[in-house]
Amino acid sequence: MDTMSLAIATVRPAASLAGAREGARAFLEGLVRPIAAEVADALVLIVSELVTNALRHGGGACTLDLTAHPDTIEVAVHDRSPHEPHTRTPDLHGGTGGFGWPMVNRLARATAVTRRPAGGKTVSALLAR
Repeated sequence: MDTMSLAIATVRPAASLAGAREGARAFLEGLVRPIAAEVADALVLIVSELVTNALRHGGGACTLDLTAHPDTIEVAVHDRSPHEPHTRTPDLHGGTGGFGWPMVNRLARATAVTRRPAGGKTVSALLAR
């Protein structure tokens, strides 16, 4: 299996986030050419962060697409918000976050934010295979 799309529409974000992680693991297990364990762990972490951000800041629903290319794997999360993720000072005491987007940028080979013609955006991360 070289490509796969997973759709998440949520009423309960916690259940959708768990489903996104499970879907990512199933996607990785179905690859014809398996990837290294550390890349798999990074991919699941990126999925978790991007889906969490989309659910929290993007209107409560999102779509997750995972695509395996010959040399890379792409994680793309689509949501309804036009606001791009941004780096901010992490909150060490109040629990409001600030760690995810910098972490995604460190783990991924490249990241991109693309506005969608119908509204909203797609946040993508590319990992070396």
